[in-house]
Amino acid sequence: MRKTLFKWHSYGALIAMLPLLIISITGSILVFKVEIDSLLRPAHMVVDAESTSERVSLDTLMQTTLTANPEYELGGWELFDDKQRSDAAYVIKRGTEDWGKVYINQYSGELLSQPQAMDHYITDWLLELHYSFLLHVKGAWVGFFAALLMLFLGISGIILYRRFWAKIFTMRFNAVRRILFSDIHKFIGILSSPILLIMAFTGGYWNIAGILHEINDHGDGGHVYITAPLHSPDISFESLRQQSSQEIPTYQAGYLAMPHEPDRDISFYGAVETSNPLNSEYSSVVKFDKTTGELLSKQDIREAGFLMVFLDSFRKLHFGYFGGLLTRIIWCIVGLMPVFLGFTGLYLFWSRRKQKTAAKRSRIAIDAQSAT
Repeated sequence: MRKTLFKWHSYGALIAMLPLLIISITGSILVFKVEIDSLLRPAHMVVDAESTSERVSLDTLMQTTLTANPEYELGGWELFDDKQRSDAAYVIKRGTEDWGKVYINQYSGELLSQPQAMDHYITDWLLELHYSFLLHVKGAWVGFFAALLMLFLGISGIILYRRFWAKIFTMRFNAVRRILFSDIHKFIGILSSPILLIMAFTGGYWNIAGILHEINDHGDGGHVYITAPLHSPDISFESLRQQSSQEIPTYQAGYLAMPHEPDRDISFYGAVETSNPLNSEYSSVVKFDKTTGELLSKQDIREAGFLMVFLDSFRKLHFGYFGGLLTRIIWCIVGLMPVFLGFTGLYLFWSRRKQKTAAKRSRIAIDAQSAT
């Protein structure tokens, strides 16, 4: 059974090697996406506001964005109030499914960029590559199966090398390269497998969730392209934002999902003060009717059931920012481990194949000599 599992482990690694290398490298970079964006594009990402500065009304910010970009409608709005990072408006070109992003200074009301496609900037392009290999839903399927293979590789590796813990820090540096690489492969695999399994599980969940959403909502090809606002013109989004903070104690909205499709309403996603370090910044939700502005529902993550709390934790677990800079650095480094596992594993596979070929040739030569 162990030999069979070892064979599946080897072939599974060969099949998943290329997609896992892409996911590994891009994911490690994306752990520091905000910092990279702020370094490369400070004019878009960074605002220099006084500690006493207050946000411009959300209604004014929205109107400014739409007036400057009349061919677009709003699909979402990313809200920040840390005096450092700019807001981001997500816009949809009328009559299409083309989404774009616009940065805006929420303290001065100044537009900081023009609408650009969701994969225009380098880190956004890397995010699309990481999630869907730039192939949209088809690529999301590839990512999902790659995540399943990573789960299998991690679990099978733990089973195969479960006794390696006894000598995990013993590296035979003076041995031949094949043995040394085998030690390195086991060492990296065993140490990194718990975090890699978390990354694979959470990433695979997001892929299949996105795929199922696309199938359920647009499986019949029924895309509804927005051509005009789907909410009442009398609604004040600033008033709704302020009301959301009153509906849930300590709540602060972080993202506004606009009703860009007929069956959607106005949803504010945000954070609350909580003792659970895995609750995300979008863990609690307040929803309003898009026609009347009346409260429809509210969900405080502190009062939610286990399943919702568990699923919400995936965001911080996947990117590793639940423990500040330290865990992000660990996640960044461990995220690169499939690169080394792929290199050492490929070398070991090639070495075994070479040995088997040599042994087969020797047997053939011996049999031929015996026959004569």
